[in-house]
Amino acid sequence: MQLQKIIGKTIRAIEDFNMIEEGDKIAVGLSGGKDSLTLLHALKNIQRFYRKKFDLIAITIHPGTKTFNTDNLEKLCESLDIEYVVYVSEIANIVFDIRKETNPCSLCANLRRGMLNSLAIEHGCNKIALAHHMDDVMETFLMSLFLNGKVHTFSPVTYLSKSNIKTIRPFVYVEEKETRAIARENNYPIISGCCPADGFTKRDYMTDLIKNLKKDIPNVRGHIFGAIKRSSIPGWDKNI
Repeated sequence: MQLQKIIGKTIRAIEDFNMIEEGDKIAVGLSGGKDSLTLLHALKNIQRFYRKKFDLIAITIHPGTKTFNTDNLEKLCESLDIEYVVYVSEIANIVFDIRKETNPCSLCANLRRGMLNSLAIEHGCNKIALAHHMDDVMETFLMSLFLNGKVHTFSPVTYLSKSNIKTIRPFVYVEEKETRAIARENNYPIISGCCPADGFTKRDYMTDLIKNLKKDIPNVRGHIFGAIKRSSIPGWDKNI
């Protein structure tokens, strides 16, 4: 039942922001985390009955670390009849050894995004699906506000004119606790503990901040997300 609830929220986001069109070929960014694994399953289920026909492939950007093993992801994609692509990169070496980044998330994300875009285009995709959920939306909003002094967060749909490809985020209405529950329920082959910065990032700080605020303001999450939806932040107008 939990997956059906997530599918319902995913379809609502797809409809609200026109994320999927007839004939799309969508590359799912499969990191091996609970969120991307849940997104892959949700989109595969939606593909079976959605009125607009679309194709799926899964792409993993391997960070280049010895502990990152994609064997179980490959088996999963095979069981779902989804084409699977793995690109072994030098991201870990670049970020931690060469650049020695103290705040590595931005550089890592930019490198992965560029590689994912190139691979998606190479495999004939016109869209990339990322598993950013509601919590990511709010945390990015707070990071932008507190660290950069800007009212901003990422959009449900982003168009990259240079590559003529769209990035869609079908999980913007899904809460992280929901993906955590479904991953545990289905025993997904999660790859964890691969990044030395896990647990010490600015995003982790914002996660803890929201949790602490909720103790005194029970509906703080609803207020933050509602403010984002009602704001003039680009991309949050429905039916774009």
